[in-house]
This record gives sequence, structure tokens and C-alpha cells, in this order.
Amino acid sequence: MRARPSGVLWMALGCGMAGPMSALAGGLQQPEVQLEATTVVGSAAAAAATSEAASQGYVPHAQLENRPLLRPGELLETVPGLIVTQHSGDGKANQYFLRGFNLDHGTDLATTVAGMPVNMRTHAHGQGYTDLNFVIPELVSGIAYKKGTYFAEEGDFSAAGAVRIDYTDKLPHGLAQFELGEYGYRRGLLANSNTVGPGTLLYGFEWLGENGPWVVPEGVHKLNGVLRYTLPLGGGERVTITGMAYKNTWQSTDQVPQRAIDEGLISRFGAIDPTDGGMASRYSLSADWLRPLADGQFKANAYVIKSRLTLFSNFTYALANPALGDQFEQFENRVTTGLNASRTWFGEIAGHDSETEVGSQTRYDRLDPILLADTVARQPYAVVRSDTVNETSTALYLRNSIQWQPWLRTLAGLRADQFWYNVGSSNPLNSGSGAEHIVSPKLGVVLSPTAGTDVFVNWGRGYHSNDVRGATTTVDPVSGNPVQKVSVLVPATGYEIGVRTKELARGLQLSASLWRLDIGSELVFAGDTGTTEPSRPSRRTGVELAAYYKPSPELILDADAAFSRARFRDADPVGDYIPEAIQTTASAGVSWTHGRWTLGARLRYFGPRPLIEDNSVRSASSFLVNLKVGYRVQKNVRVFVEVLNALNRKVNDIDYYYASRLKGETSPVDANGVATGINDRHIHPAEPRTVRAGIAWEF
Repeated sequence: MRARPSGVLWMALGCGMAGPMSALAGGLQQPEVQLEATTVVGSAAAAAATSEAASQGYVPHAQLENRPLLRPGELLETVPGLIVTQHSGDGKANQYFLRGFNLDHGTDLATTVAGMPVNMRTHAHGQGYTDLNFVIPELVSGIAYKKGTYFAEEGDFSAAGAVRIDYTDKLPHGLAQFELGEYGYRRGLLANSNTVGPGTLLYGFEWLGENGPWVVPEGVHKLNGVLRYTLPLGGGERVTITGMAYKNTWQSTDQVPQRAIDEGLISRFGAIDPTDGGMASRYSLSADWLRPLADGQFKANAYVIKSRLTLFSNFTYALANPALGDQFEQFENRVTTGLNASRTWFGEIAGHDSETEVGSQTRYDRLDPILLADTVARQPYAVVRSDTVNETSTALYLRNSIQWQPWLRTLAGLRADQFWYNVGSSNPLNSGSGAEHIVSPKLGVVLSPTAGTDVFVNWGRGYHSNDVRGATTTVDPVSGNPVQKVSVLVPATGYEIGVRTKELARGLQLSASLWRLDIGSELVFAGDTGTTEPSRPSRRTGVELAAYYKPSPELILDADAAFSRARFRDADPVGDYIPEAIQTTASAGVSWTHGRWTLGARLRYFGPRPLIEDNSVRSASSFLVNLKVGYRVQKNVRVFVEVLNALNRKVNDIDYYYASRLKGETSPVDANGVATGINDRHIHPAEPRTVRAGIAWEF
């Protein structure tokens, strides 16, 4: 539920926050492992032993080594049912789809990398913006994921799920790698770890450039670096300090209207506005402390992230301004800091084994400024709005698990979140401050009828935050008309029943889950326009199936399928379908290592989706096959080839349906004589078959 904060409650909470805190605050549950190498000890089966839901899991590095990747964000497709696409340039955050959602650039999917949050609050482009282009796949030790609102340690943006990407502390050998590919692709990587004093220093440096198949070359120029020092303190205690630096520039070909392709104005890979693109940078420093205790463990983490983003986009071309065009700039300069902690106790309650965790999480975002401006060829001519934002959140949570019987385990959790915000706007009427809080209970039961089978029943409340500019905006920055304010915190309620078994065959694990997620009606702040828009109450239901099979040490097979139904819950003559909501996905893959040879293959099906509320316009489906083959030439030298979109399918990465106007195009007008544009599909094609080759030297 959501209400104004109790002073007594939050005074107590503030006192509780005085100690050190952990960014993961208990994290995504999995067995603790010592990361002595890139290939870590861990598996899906091991993670299952501590799972709290059937849809929870862990992907170790061994499942990532042979995986073909077009872009770093596709690492998230290791999560069953999750689709990663792109509607713009490869410096922009990906589009994510999961559990009946088009998550846009990350809303409702909480993502962390090396203990630091990636989702951006009150973002210039979109709430929850999740840019994973700074991730170096070769350094990833594993990916932990969970879905739903059932986990007390998960807070903002986690209604659909949460993903944690971890980096290794130590590599088994140094790595120098160079890759070349079609469309001007080139990538270099240098990584190693060395003993420095009593600890281990890990470093990784990446450079990437590419143009893509686009008529307007992307001109991606990415520089990326990681330094990590791990200091063991004895008895399993350790401190880790991680520094990261990332910078990227690019030109982008955004989605284009289908009519422009059909009429021969542009090709499928052409652009309407050739000056779209952007620049992004991210610099971070974090410290993690893990201390095992006689009756449990203590985790603490602190981080600071400095980021900047500039985006130039044009989605409607010449609808709002036929003379100058509709390009706009979104810019933000951000500093994010966090300080968190968790304490876990292993003991007994009423004579039964129990695990109890108490955690605190706090985060502060400072944006100065966050800006929206109208531009022509990247040159601004009018500022729509410019703001300075301070946003702080703090949370306490409690989670408990009791093993009542060998066949019965109960789960309970409670989370309280408090937000404070202050907005200073270029229009004083849109300035202001405020606070909101939300309390989220969680319950679960795990039944184990046999040693190898678990049945999970889960219920929980969760939430996502809205752009706080919407909570202080009273007038439209363009028209000056009054607008309704936005609630900052929007509750979500989730339900799930699932089963997981490993009894059918040695090395085989199967899981299935049936779920539902309800989100209330809300107003949301639209970063592309600088004003608020209504969002209707919704219900999403679905079924997920997943299989993992390791018949031998050389071979790993996996497959999953997900089916979702997403509908608005209120009555509206326009219809009750949720535009762009994912309905059907399926994927399968193989990872094989034999002697000098390695093979990775991925198949992905992305089903058709409604593009408007009455379901009269739907997207097409897409089916992609990616391949990766490697060969060890010498003991320390290997070569590899990736073939992406191996079948050269002419499909779209994403489809939209909305009104736009091309330059010189005649448009219908409304009763006030304002052009309304031409409704059309707007598509961004998947890249055609692309071949890349690389050589890696291990030293």
C-alpha cells in the first residue's frame, strides 16, 4: 500500500540506516562461491537448492563462454522468457521484453552489475533506463535472476524481475583478443589478474568500433575499462574495490515508417533523420565487504557513479514542426551514490532450521541538469524544460525462511521504502518537493514431495517508481495547460505457483510456473515530451517452461518457452490489449566443448504482439539463429567465428504503430486545424547475417 510516511517509522528507519549497508542487501540468493577464476564453481542445480520460486535461477560462466552475442545486453537473454532488442543505435540502452511487458529500456526489471544498480531513476529518456553497453562479457562470472514481487531484498523496478550480473575476482590466465567483422566491426580486449601485495588485481580494457548495416554508418566508438582489487582478510572475509570507466559515441538509425520503405524513399536500413545519435559516459567506484560470522554473515557495499547521456531522436519527423522537423535532445548529468548492508543469521526457530536476513538500502541521485530541448541537426533552438533533481530513497527489509519439515519450507518477508525528492524547474510552476513511502509484504511456501522435486507457491507486493518530475509538474511545458500530478510509487501485486524437478534423468532439470501480476492505474511522466500521460490498470498472466540438461561435462543443452496474456482491467472503447506486450517467446541452445573444438548455437523466437489497444494491428514474429565456432590452434591460442542471424532472416527487431509525418507529406488535421499525422507501422530491422572472426591469446 502507499501512504504518507509516519514520522516515527522513518525516524526509526533512519537510525537503522546509520550502519554500513549493502547494495544487494542480501542479493539474489545462490550458494556463496569463491571466484578463483573466470569459470566459477556454480550451476543451475546448485542455485536451485536455495531457490524461493520456480522462476529463480543462476547462469554460471560456463554457460556463457560459447554463447554468440550481437551486443552485450543480450547476456540477459540467459533469463528464460526475456527478449533483448534495439530500436536505435548501439550506444543506447536496449529494449527488454518479459512477462507480458514491453519493459521499454528497463522499467520493471531491476538490474545490477558488480553490485551497482544500472536502472536510472528520473531519467532523461525513460524511467528505469538500463544501459548495459559497459559490460565486458569475458569478465562476467555469472548471472543470477529472479522474477516477480516475492523477494524482500528487491525494491524499485523489480515488479517483473531482477537480474544480477557479477564480475570475477581472478582470471585463470591473461587474455589478449582481437576481432574483425562485417560492417566495419572491430574489437580489442586485454584482461588479466595479478597478485599485488596481499591481494589480487584484475584489469580489463575494451575498445570497440562498428558501423552496422545502416545507410548512415553508426560510427560506434566505445572505450571501456575495469580495475578490481580483492583483498582477503582471512577466514573467508574479503574486501573488494572496483573501478569502471566507459565512454561511447554513435550515430543512430531509429525506427522508420513502413510507408517510407514501401514507397522507395529509403531502404530497410535507411534513416529519416541522419543526425540522430548520442554520447554516453559512465564512471564508477565501489567497495564490497563480506564477513562470514559464526552464526551467519555480514555484507556491506558502497558506490558512487558519475554518468552523462546525450540523445538526439526524431520519432515523428515533421509532424509537430514541418519547417524545422521534430528532432529533440535529451541530456542529463547525473551522480548516483549508495550505501547499504545486510546481516544474515543461520539458526533455529522453535527447533527448526531457519535463515533470517535484515537489510538496509539507500540511494541518492543528483541530476544537474536534466534537459529536454528541440533541435535541428543536433543544434538546439528551444528548451522545452530544464530541471535540477535530488532524489533519495531508503529501505529496510526483513526476510525469513524456516524448514519446518524435510518437505516443508516457509518464506516470509517485509519491506518498507521511503522516497524524498526535490525538483527545481526552469518553469517555477513545475518545481516542488515531496515524499512517499510504500510497504511490501511477501509470503511463500516450498513443498518438497521428493528429494529432487520442489513445488513453490508465492505471493508478494512490489512497486516501481515514477519520474519525480511528474510529481511536481502542474502545467504542460509547451502548451501551458494544467496537468495532473503523478504518484511517485506505484504498487504491483504478484502471484506464482511453480514446480522444479531433477528426477527424470541425470543432469536434467525442468521447471514450470504459472504467474499473475496486477498493476494499478497511474499517470507516468514521458521524457520525450516533458509532461504526464495516463496509464490504465493492467493484469498480466502467463506460463513459463524451462529445461536445462547437462548429459556430459562437454555438453550443455537448454530450452525455454513463455506464454503471456496482458490486458487493461478497465473498460475503454479503444480496447483492452496492451500495445507491444510480449505474448509468446521460445529459445533453445547448445554449448559443446570437445578437444580443440567449441560450439555455441542459439535459436530465438519472438512472437507477434498487439500494436494498438483493439488488436487490429499486430507485429510479425521473428526467428533468429546465432552460431559460434571455436578452435584451439595451440595450447594458448584459439580462433573463433560468429555468424549472427545465420539464416539471414528479414525480420524486425521491434515494431511500433503511431502517427508521424514525413517532410512534405500531407497530413489530416483535427478540429483545431492541427496536423494529426498518418498512422503507420514504424520498424527497426534486425541486422542481416553478420560474420565476425577473432583470435585470442592466453598468457
